[in-house]
Amino acid sequence: MASDFRISVHRNSDSLHLKLMGDFDGSSACELTNVLKKSVNGVSRVFIHTNSLKNIHPFGRETFQQNLRDLKDFTDRISFTGEQACQIAPEKSSCL
Repeated sequence: MASDFRISVHRNSDSLHLKLMGDFDGSSACELTNVLKKSVNGVSRVFIHTNSLKNIHPFGRETFQQNLRDLKDFTDRISFTGEQACQIAPEKSSCL
């Protein structure tokens, strides 16, 4: 994992907000996937906020998009926000 990568998790009612901070590499992608797998039960929407990301490494993006296939039944409820949202979001995802 990138030494400065962190995920801030906030839940309100039926929504989960994940704020990504630091550099996004392959290990960071795996950490994000694990947080999603553990946290999606009981929520109807997940918002992944990207404004605090510094660098998105191509391998991190590819790793995340491949791992996201494990959540295929939930991906339509994930929205990506921020300046770098469309850089990590899979094609046909919601980038706000």
